[in-house]
Amino acid sequence: MKLVEPPSCSSASTITLIGKNSRGNWVAQEQNGLYGGLFVNRAEAFKYALFENGHHPETIVELPRGIELDLNGSPRAGISRSTNRARQIA
Repeated sequence: MKLVEPPSCSSASTITLIGKNSRGNWVAQEQNGLYGGLFVNRAEAFKYALFENGHHPETIVELPRGIELDLNGSPRAGISRSTNRARQIA
């Protein structure tokens, strides 16, 4: 049997971000917005990220601050409601 990687996985070097959004849902999204989704818990978000990135756990980054799912571009991390600008994540 031949194993096939998911079509959305272009390389092992892509970073997948996971974290909670402002509503408390878990988000998993590729750094450039190629794929992503909302999940009820961290385990499911991580499982999805692993599947999509070709099972490379070293390329999954869990954010300590919020992340909002955006399938039209890159994910928005740490959005400030008052200024609507992304905060720098160190």
